[in-house]
Amino acid sequence: MENKIVEAQSFIHKHNFLVFISLSILISAVVVYISMQMYNSSGAAQLDLSRPGYVSVRSKVDTSDSDYETYSANGPMNKGVIDNFKEQFKKQAQKIEAVDAFGGSPLDSTALGISDTSTQ
Repeated sequence: MENKIVEAQSFIHKHNFLVFISLSILISAVVVYISMQMYNSSGAAQLDLSRPGYVSVRSKVDTSDSDYETYSANGPMNKGVIDNFKEQFKKQAQKIEAVDAFGGSPLDSTALGISDTSTQ
């Protein structure tokens, strides 16, 4: 009995690197499996338009947000620009605060700003 334990320990000591690599691959596979299960069960998979199954839908997504002004990383920085940014930020914050974060409506296509132009 003791001889088998010594043999098992000597195998592990002789193949430390192989055991380390095998355990690393096993642990990473388990972590990836858990993360993919969370990705699918959380509903994030349904919102991910980069998936291959949504190639035909990507062109139908309305990406224009006419009431939101984007800001360049370069340009003048003065009181008028800052005030304009604060005003735009306040408008967007009001949209976010208007949605019930714990209800089903945050994942609604209108709340996300996703619209299918083919049905409009």
